[in-house]
Amino acid sequence: QVQLVESGGGLVQPGESLRLSCAASGNSASTYTMSWFRQAPGKEREFVAAIRSRSSGGTTKYADSVKGRFTISRDNAKNTVYLQMNSLNAGDTAVYYCAAGQRLILSDIAVVRRYDYWGQGTQVTVSS
Repeated sequence: QVQLVESGGGLVQPGESLRLSCAASGNSASTYTMSWFRQAPGKEREFVAAIRSRSSGGTTKYADSVKGRFTISRDNAKNTVYLQMNSLNAGDTAVYYCAAGQRLILSDIAVVRRYDYWGQGTQVTVSS
């Protein structure tokens, strides 16, 4: 079992930044691929960014919509994953969820149903 707790959401103006955190606890949390998804009202949950475990190379993957603006990272000593979000715009408004999955091949990383554990979500609102 892995427990995930997100934090860091809030209300910001367009162009500003936020950093989300996801604290993981439980067995072998550091061996999981960790990802961020988001869900806006009336829309399906969508992939944002992922980072693989250190043993899998620690590689990252981003949705095209956030590439160059968002950065995912992980601190294995703290079992925490971060999502640094810069140049936020109204289209980034959503509930952001942290997810953990094991044995994900590259084509699985953006697929919601391939993840085993989810956090409760944190709201990010970008508005002037």
